[in-house]
Amino acid sequence: MTYNDTFLRAIRNEKVDHVPVWYMRQAGRYQASYRKIKEKHSLMQICEIPDLCAEVTISPVRDHNVDAAILYSDIMIPVKPMGVDVDIVAGVGPVIDNPIRELADVQALRPIQPEEDLPKTMETIRILRNELKVPLIGFAGAPFTLASYMVEGRPSREYHKTKRMMYAAPDVWFALMDKLGDMVITYMKGQVAAGVQAIQIFDSWIGALSPRDYEYYVFPTMKRIFEGLRDVPVPKIYFGVNTGHLLKLWKELPIDVVGVDWRVPLNVASERVGDKFALQGNLDPVYLLAPFEVLQEEVKRIIDLGLQHGGGYVFNLGHGLFPEVPEDVVTRLTAFIHEYSAGRLRG
Repeated sequence: MTYNDTFLRAIRNEKVDHVPVWYMRQAGRYQASYRKIKEKHSLMQICEIPDLCAEVTISPVRDHNVDAAILYSDIMIPVKPMGVDVDIVAGVGPVIDNPIRELADVQALRPIQPEEDLPKTMETIRILRNELKVPLIGFAGAPFTLASYMVEGRPSREYHKTKRMMYAAPDVWFALMDKLGDMVITYMKGQVAAGVQAIQIFDSWIGALSPRDYEYYVFPTMKRIFEGLRDVPVPKIYFGVNTGHLLKLWKELPIDVVGVDWRVPLNVASERVGDKFALQGNLDPVYLLAPFEVLQEEVKRIIDLGLQHGGGYVFNLGHGLFPEVPEDVVTRLTAFIHEYSAGRLRG
């Protein structure tokens, strides 16, 4: 198998034979092979076994012929060495025994050294670079999304404690943003040094903020992160859920790809950010439960919009794969995306 760099070329807006595709959560519970592994190992345990973690990362590429791999990990992995007592609880998500409540809690957070604090993650990346024939994407959680767990203590829908800290204790909030911003820069540089060829910052829950609150409480930290990564020679992707109202602010960030969630049509996203960035997205993942002919029509519509964007385009979901998705649908969908987009690109 020759090396497939379609994903990277599409981001650079270079000529490609087909639209590249990868899926958020493409290594996960919809896969029978992954469910077998999870019978014996937790997520955290998998991440501590580099050969196994590499196999979980590679399996969607092998099984579905996607154009990029994303490192199997979790956004909470790098906060553990900072001193956060976090566990990923099945059916719940991240649960933290020592949530952030006051300035002293923030001051106690330690800076990380990726090679020393996360050696298994770095080793996994090196294994993958030797074995993969597609680009490897590394990632981190963005400070607001990390803080939403670290302050709430577990997943939340309303983020009351997080927003209360923003509004009532801005000194604590901005100190936390500084600590997490430093961590993200360091962690991403460590992943790139180990071999990842693109990075995605997941700001999954940032859509909970208004544009005004985002601009004041979060945007300066995101700008500092991406400025700090400007000289890192890999594409940078920024993605969040329910973020259509924030895209006009994102156009001010030094990023390469805007990840678009399924609520915003790609042509609208293109109008809001311009042609300076590639777009990535944005099929509603629930379409994977629809009759295949219905799924095909929606995919055609999205690809057609994506190809109208002047800055490059990568197909993805508007959020992640989920357990109920049939594996064979993912395989058929990937083949259809390649086939249909190739025809459209040939004219």
